[in-house]
Amino acid sequence: MNITSLQTFLAIVDTGSLVRASAKMNVTQSTVTARLKTLEEELGQVLLNRQKSGTTLTPTGTKLLRYARVMTGIWRQAKHATALPAGLDSICTFGCDRELWHGPGRAFFNRLISDHPEMAVSVHQGSFRDLGTWLDEGMVDVILTYDSGGRGNQTVYPLPPEELVLYSNRPDTPIDADPLYIFVNHGAEYRRQHDEAYHNAGVERISFDSSWWALQCMLDRGGSAYLPRALAQPYVDDGKIYVLDIAPVFTRKKNLIVNDMASKNWGWFQPLVNELCQKVRL
Repeated sequence: MNITSLQTFLAIVDTGSLVRASAKMNVTQSTVTARLKTLEEELGQVLLNRQKSGTTLTPTGTKLLRYARVMTGIWRQAKHATALPAGLDSICTFGCDRELWHGPGRAFFNRLISDHPEMAVSVHQGSFRDLGTWLDEGMVDVILTYDSGGRGNQTVYPLPPEELVLYSNRPDTPIDADPLYIFVNHGAEYRRQHDEAYHNAGVERISFDSSWWALQCMLDRGGSAYLPRALAQPYVDDGKIYVLDIAPVFTRKKNLIVNDMASKNWGWFQPLVNELCQKVRL
Protein backbone atom coordinates (compact mmCIF):
# COMPACT_ATOMS: atom_id res chain seq x y z
CA MET A 1 0.00 0.00 0.00
CA ASN A 2 1.33 3.43 -0.89
CA ILE A 3 0.15 6.91 -0.09
CA THR A 4 -0.72 7.70 -3.73
CA SER A 5 -3.22 4.83 -3.84
CA LEU A 6 -4.90 6.15 -0.69
CA GLN A 7 -4.97 9.68 -2.11
CA THR A 8 -6.58 8.33 -5.29
CA PHE A 9 -9.18 6.42 -3.27
CA LEU A 10 -10.05 9.62 -1.39
CA ALA A 11 -10.26 11.61 -4.63
CA ILE A 12 -12.79 9.11 -6.02
CA VAL A 13 -14.84 9.24 -2.83
CA ASP A 14 -14.79 13.04 -2.67
CA THR A 15 -15.67 13.59 -6.34
CA GLY A 16 -18.03 10.64 -6.72
CA SER A 17 -16.54 9.19 -9.90
CA LEU A 18 -13.31 7.93 -11.46
CA VAL A 19 -13.60 10.50 -14.26
CA ARG A 20 -13.79 13.48 -11.93
CA ALA A 21 -11.04 12.00 -9.71
CA SER A 22 -8.72 11.77 -12.73
CA ALA A 23 -9.37 15.44 -13.52
CA LYS A 24 -8.78 16.44 -9.90
CA MET A 25 -5.46 14.57 -9.74
CA ASN A 26 -4.45 15.55 -13.29
CA VAL A 27 -3.90 11.96 -14.42
CA THR A 28 -5.68 9.71 -16.90
CA GLN A 29 -8.75 7.72 -15.95
CA SER A 30 -6.85 4.49 -16.64
CA THR A 31 -4.25 5.54 -14.07
CA VAL A 32 -6.96 6.13 -11.47
CA THR A 33 -8.50 2.75 -12.28
CA ALA A 34 -5.12 1.00 -11.99
CA ARG A 35 -4.35 2.62 -8.62
CA LEU A 36 -7.75 1.64 -7.23
CA LYS A 37 -7.35 -1.92 -8.51
CA THR A 38 -3.92 -2.18 -6.87
CA LEU A 39 -5.29 -0.97 -3.55
CA GLU A 40 -8.21 -3.41 -3.65
CA GLU A 41 -5.87 -6.29 -4.52
CA GLU A 42 -3.56 -5.43 -1.62
CA LEU A 43 -6.49 -5.39 0.81
CA GLY A 44 -8.24 -8.33 -0.80
CA GLN A 45 -11.53 -6.41 -0.69
CA VAL A 46 -13.75 -4.39 -3.03
CA LEU A 47 -13.82 -0.77 -1.84
CA LEU A 48 -16.16 0.93 -4.32
CA ASN A 49 -19.25 -0.02 -6.26
CA ARG A 50 -18.84 1.26 -9.85
CA GLN A 51 -22.01 2.42 -11.60
CA LYS A 52 -22.71 4.58 -14.62
CA SER A 53 -24.00 7.30 -12.33
CA GLY A 54 -20.82 7.24 -10.22
CA THR A 55 -19.31 5.29 -7.33
CA THR A 56 -20.48 4.36 -3.84
CA LEU A 57 -18.59 2.94 -0.90
CA THR A 58 -18.81 -0.73 0.02
CA PRO A 59 -18.87 -1.61 3.76
CA THR A 60 -15.11 -2.27 3.55
CA GLY A 61 -14.57 1.02 1.76
CA THR A 62 -16.47 2.83 4.49
CA LYS A 63 -14.18 1.28 7.13
CA LEU A 64 -11.06 2.22 5.17
CA LEU A 65 -12.18 5.80 4.59
CA ARG A 66 -11.45 7.00 8.13
CA TYR A 67 -7.99 5.42 8.18
CA ALA A 68 -7.18 6.76 4.72
CA ARG A 69 -7.95 10.33 5.81
CA VAL A 70 -5.82 9.94 8.93
CA MET A 71 -2.86 8.41 7.08
CA THR A 72 -2.87 10.95 4.27
CA GLY A 73 -3.21 13.75 6.85
CA ILE A 74 -0.16 12.49 8.75
CA TRP A 75 1.74 12.28 5.47
CA ARG A 76 0.91 15.92 4.69
CA GLN A 77 2.13 16.94 8.14
CA ALA A 78 5.35 14.96 7.70
CA LYS A 79 6.03 16.57 4.31
CA HIS A 80 5.43 20.01 5.79
CA ALA A 81 7.67 19.33 8.79
CA THR A 82 10.56 18.03 6.67
CA ALA A 83 10.32 20.48 3.76
CA LEU A 84 13.17 22.95 3.41
CA PRO A 85 12.32 26.65 3.21
CA ALA A 86 13.20 28.42 -0.03
CA GLY A 87 16.89 29.17 -0.39
CA LEU A 88 18.07 26.42 1.98
CA ASP A 89 19.75 23.23 0.85
CA SER A 90 20.16 21.14 4.02
CA ILE A 91 18.84 20.63 7.53
CA CYS A 92 20.33 19.75 10.90
CA THR A 93 17.94 18.40 13.55
CA PHE A 94 19.50 18.97 16.97
CA GLY A 95 18.34 17.40 20.24
CA CYS A 96 19.56 19.00 23.46
CA ASP A 97 19.15 18.08 27.11
CA ARG A 98 17.27 20.93 28.76
CA GLU A 99 20.10 21.30 31.31
CA LEU A 100 22.74 21.70 28.58
CA TRP A 101 21.12 24.44 26.54
CA HIS A 102 22.84 27.08 28.68
CA GLY A 103 26.42 26.93 27.46
CA PRO A 104 27.28 24.20 24.94
CA GLY A 105 23.76 23.87 23.49
CA ARG A 106 23.48 27.56 22.67
CA ALA A 107 27.09 27.63 21.46
CA PHE A 108 26.41 24.78 19.01
CA PHE A 109 23.17 26.37 17.81
CA ASN A 110 24.55 29.89 17.45
CA ARG A 111 27.55 28.71 15.45
CA LEU A 112 25.32 26.78 13.04
CA ILE A 113 23.02 29.75 12.50
CA SER A 114 25.91 32.22 12.08
CA ASP A 115 28.19 30.15 9.84
CA HIS A 116 25.69 28.22 7.71
CA PRO A 117 22.93 30.46 6.33
CA GLU A 118 22.14 27.74 3.78
CA MET A 119 21.09 25.31 6.52
CA ALA A 120 17.77 24.94 8.32
CA VAL A 121 18.13 24.08 12.02
CA SER A 122 15.45 22.33 14.06
CA VAL A 123 15.96 22.11 17.85
CA HIS A 124 14.22 19.72 20.26
CA GLN A 125 14.65 19.54 24.05
CA GLY A 126 14.32 16.31 25.97
CA SER A 127 15.62 14.05 28.71
CA PHE A 128 18.59 11.80 27.99
CA ARG A 129 16.19 8.90 27.46
CA ASP A 130 14.13 10.90 24.97
CA LEU A 131 17.24 12.04 23.12
CA GLY A 132 18.68 8.54 22.79
CA THR A 133 15.39 7.21 21.44
CA TRP A 134 15.03 10.09 18.98
CA LEU A 135 18.56 9.55 17.67
CA ASP A 136 18.02 5.79 17.30
CA GLU A 137 14.77 6.36 15.42
CA GLY A 138 16.22 9.05 13.13
CA MET A 139 14.06 11.86 14.50
CA VAL A 140 17.20 13.91 15.26
CA ASP A 141 20.67 13.93 13.68
CA VAL A 142 22.81 14.94 16.65
CA ILE A 143 22.22 15.20 20.40
CA LEU A 144 23.90 16.97 23.29
CA THR A 145 23.45 14.78 26.35
CA TYR A 146 24.88 13.49 29.61
CA ASP A 147 24.53 9.98 28.23
CA SER A 148 27.73 8.34 26.99
CA GLY A 149 26.25 5.45 25.06
CA GLY A 150 26.31 5.34 21.27
CA ARG A 151 25.08 2.69 18.84
CA GLY A 152 26.88 1.09 15.92
CA ASN A 153 26.02 3.87 13.47
CA GLN A 154 26.70 6.69 15.96
CA THR A 155 29.85 8.46 17.11
CA VAL A 156 30.29 9.87 20.62
CA TYR A 157 32.33 13.08 21.02
CA PRO A 158 33.17 13.78 24.69
CA LEU A 159 33.11 17.49 25.55
CA PRO A 160 34.82 19.18 28.52
CA PRO A 161 32.94 18.21 31.69
CA GLU A 162 30.36 20.54 33.11
CA GLU A 163 31.28 22.21 36.41
CA LEU A 164 28.66 22.24 39.18
CA VAL A 165 29.44 25.08 41.58
CA LEU A 166 27.80 26.15 44.83
CA TYR A 167 26.14 29.58 44.55
CA SER A 168 24.15 31.71 46.98
CA ASN A 169 22.37 35.05 47.08
CA ARG A 170 24.59 35.90 50.10
CA PRO A 171 28.40 35.80 49.89
CA ASP A 172 28.77 34.80 53.56
CA THR A 173 26.48 31.76 53.38
CA PRO A 174 27.87 28.72 55.26
CA ILE A 175 28.40 25.84 52.87
CA ASP A 176 27.12 23.06 55.14
CA ALA A 177 24.47 24.68 57.34
CA ASP A 178 22.29 26.82 55.10
CA PRO A 179 18.61 26.36 56.11
CA LEU A 180 17.65 27.67 52.66
CA TYR A 181 19.80 25.17 50.76
CA ILE A 182 18.18 23.97 47.52
CA PHE A 183 19.15 20.48 46.37
CA VAL A 184 19.33 20.03 42.58
CA ASN A 185 19.26 16.45 41.34
CA HIS A 186 22.05 16.35 38.75
CA GLY A 187 22.01 12.56 38.41
CA ALA A 188 23.18 9.44 40.21
CA GLU A 189 26.92 10.14 40.08
CA TYR A 190 26.41 13.68 41.37
CA ARG A 191 24.22 12.41 44.22
CA ARG A 192 26.99 10.01 45.23
CA GLN A 193 29.63 12.74 45.22
CA HIS A 194 27.31 15.15 47.01
CA ASP A 195 26.50 12.62 49.74
CA GLU A 196 30.21 11.94 50.32
CA ALA A 197 31.04 15.65 50.60
CA TYR A 198 28.04 16.53 52.77
CA HIS A 199 27.49 13.30 54.70
CA ASN A 200 26.61 15.20 57.89
CA ALA A 201 23.97 17.36 56.23
CA GLY A 202 20.32 16.72 56.91
CA VAL A 203 17.53 16.22 54.40
CA GLU A 204 16.95 19.27 52.20
CA ARG A 205 13.59 20.98 52.49
CA ILE A 206 13.53 22.07 48.83
CA SER A 207 14.72 20.07 45.84
CA PHE A 208 14.44 20.40 42.06
CA ASP A 209 15.32 18.31 39.05
CA SER A 210 15.86 21.49 37.01
CA SER A 211 18.82 23.86 37.44
CA TRP A 212 16.83 26.69 35.87
CA TRP A 213 13.94 26.33 38.32
CA ALA A 214 16.36 26.09 41.23
CA LEU A 215 18.06 29.31 40.08
CA GLN A 216 14.70 31.09 39.87
CA CYS A 217 13.84 29.88 43.37
CA MET A 218 17.15 31.23 44.66
CA LEU A 219 16.56 34.60 43.03
CA ASP A 220 12.99 34.80 44.37
CA ARG A 221 13.44 33.44 47.88
CA GLY A 222 17.17 33.37 48.58
CA GLY A 223 19.25 30.34 49.41
CA SER A 224 22.10 28.35 47.91
CA ALA A 225 22.35 25.59 45.31
CA TYR A 226 24.75 23.73 43.07
CA LEU A 227 24.28 25.01 39.51
CA PRO A 228 26.10 24.63 36.20
CA ARG A 229 28.69 27.37 35.84
CA ALA A 230 27.50 28.30 32.34
CA LEU A 231 23.96 28.88 33.63
CA ALA A 232 24.92 30.87 36.71
CA GLN A 233 27.80 33.02 35.42
CA PRO A 234 25.65 35.86 33.95
CA TYR A 235 23.93 36.27 37.33
CA VAL A 236 27.31 36.32 39.09
CA ASP A 237 28.48 39.02 36.69
CA ASP A 238 25.36 41.07 37.55
CA GLY A 239 25.99 40.69 41.29
CA LYS A 240 22.73 38.78 41.88
CA ILE A 241 24.39 35.60 43.19
CA TYR A 242 27.83 34.70 44.50
CA VAL A 243 30.22 31.78 44.22
CA LEU A 244 30.95 30.09 47.54
CA ASP A 245 34.63 29.48 46.80
CA ILE A 246 35.40 27.16 49.71
CA ALA A 247 32.77 24.63 48.63
CA PRO A 248 33.80 21.57 46.61
CA VAL A 249 33.20 21.71 42.86
CA PHE A 250 31.63 18.70 41.16
CA THR A 251 31.74 17.75 37.48
CA ARG A 252 29.39 16.00 35.11
CA LYS A 253 30.31 14.47 31.76
CA LYS A 254 28.60 15.66 28.60
CA ASN A 255 28.74 14.38 25.03
CA LEU A 256 27.75 15.14 21.48
CA ILE A 257 26.44 11.99 19.79
CA VAL A 258 25.85 12.09 16.05
CA ASN A 259 24.24 9.82 13.49
CA ASP A 260 27.12 8.96 11.16
CA MET A 261 24.91 8.80 8.07
CA ALA A 262 23.63 12.31 8.72
CA SER A 263 27.07 13.79 9.40
CA LYS A 264 29.06 12.15 6.59
CA ASN A 265 28.62 15.22 4.37
CA TRP A 266 28.94 17.74 7.19
CA GLY A 267 32.37 19.21 6.61
CA TRP A 268 31.64 21.75 9.32
CA PHE A 269 30.88 19.26 12.07
CA GLN A 270 34.33 18.12 13.21
CA PRO A 271 35.76 21.68 13.37
CA LEU A 272 32.77 22.72 15.48
CA VAL A 273 33.30 19.76 17.81
CA ASN A 274 36.96 20.72 18.13
CA GLU A 275 35.98 24.29 18.98
CA LEU A 276 33.56 23.13 21.68
CA CYS A 277 36.23 20.83 23.11
CA GLN A 278 38.71 23.72 23.33
CA LYS A 279 36.36 25.88 25.36
CA VAL A 280 37.16 25.94 29.05
CA ARG A 281 34.45 24.04 30.94
CA LEU A 282 31.18 25.38 29.60
